[in-house]
Amino acid sequence: MPQQVNGVIAPGRNEPVRVETITIPDPGPGEAVVAVQACGVCHTDLHYKQGGINDEFPFLLGHEAAGVVESVGEGVTEVAPGDFVILNWRAVCGRCRACRRGRPWYCFDTHNAKQKMTLADGTELSPALGIGAFAEKTLVAAGQCTKVDPAVSPAVAGLLGCGVMAGIGAAVNTGEVGRGDTVAVIGCGGVGDAAVVGARLAGAAKIIAVDIDDRKLETARAMGATHTVNSRSTDAVEAVRELTDGFGADVVIEAVGRPETYAQAFYARDLAGTVVLVGVPTPDMKLELPLLDVFGRGGSLKSSWYGDCLPSRDFPMLIDLHQQGRIDLGAFVTETIGLGDVEKAFARMHEGDVLRSVVVL
Repeated sequence: MPQQVNGVIAPGRNEPVRVETITIPDPGPGEAVVAVQACGVCHTDLHYKQGGINDEFPFLLGHEAAGVVESVGEGVTEVAPGDFVILNWRAVCGRCRACRRGRPWYCFDTHNAKQKMTLADGTELSPALGIGAFAEKTLVAAGQCTKVDPAVSPAVAGLLGCGVMAGIGAAVNTGEVGRGDTVAVIGCGGVGDAAVVGARLAGAAKIIAVDIDDRKLETARAMGATHTVNSRSTDAVEAVRELTDGFGADVVIEAVGRPETYAQAFYARDLAGTVVLVGVPTPDMKLELPLLDVFGRGGSLKSSWYGDCLPSRDFPMLIDLHQQGRIDLGAFVTETIGLGDVEKAFARMHEGDVLRSVVVL
């Protein structure tokens, strides 16, 4: 039978979020109901609230989540009731041209649950990134569930569902940071700090963190940055060049998503270096670069979607590395909160004094 649970919705553009009773249908073919144990408060959720993604209100927010599969629909073989899973927002199809060419992280036909969760009055909800996990339970496509070791804390595991995976993957998968490389990371929020962790994991010799907030730079150093640059008071491009013998960094990861910081990344890279854009721009933003400068420099300009991750491959691996003590995913959890505290968490995010607030249920 359908269940009624508590969940956090964004009722309209820039309106305060609130806890409402929502209805979760029984899982249909290819679907699963997951009892959510923890869900991180990501900047993307704030974008949804502000109408920066689309205007399909009301939204059921939350997507960086981990929990336990409660029930599955017909034909589901990937997971079973009782499995501890991380939710992902790119359930690959296995059939499109990207999947057939062995590049499932570029899947063109990722899918979500077909049924809709609703408010108690029947109003259909739009789940954030097809997940909607600021709720006691949520309905997802079974392919959005990635089974991992249940010994790990749900508050830690869930962060791989978006921001931490995006940052680590931007360095390891998209940027292909190698041993001895020099890396600059522009923007040291949760995603940027995760890129620092990924660069360190890949064996980078020098990791330069760039931000306008000294608090964030201090955190980035604790995460593994070898050098920091406050770009409010220092020219970021010149500083990166000075720290790389005048050449620029082998890989520059832009984790802000603004034209100004992308231009910094473009000019702070080595002649044949790589720029990785993992920061998410808004639809109105435009980039202007002299085409001759683009032509005159080798290397690569890349965009990183979800850290170009394959959840079935990357989530268990990163959980293993965390359990071995080789990366500290727990360092990203600044505070744990309840469902009723999400609006306050958005305010703290705006103030820049948290990496992640995590809703624990």
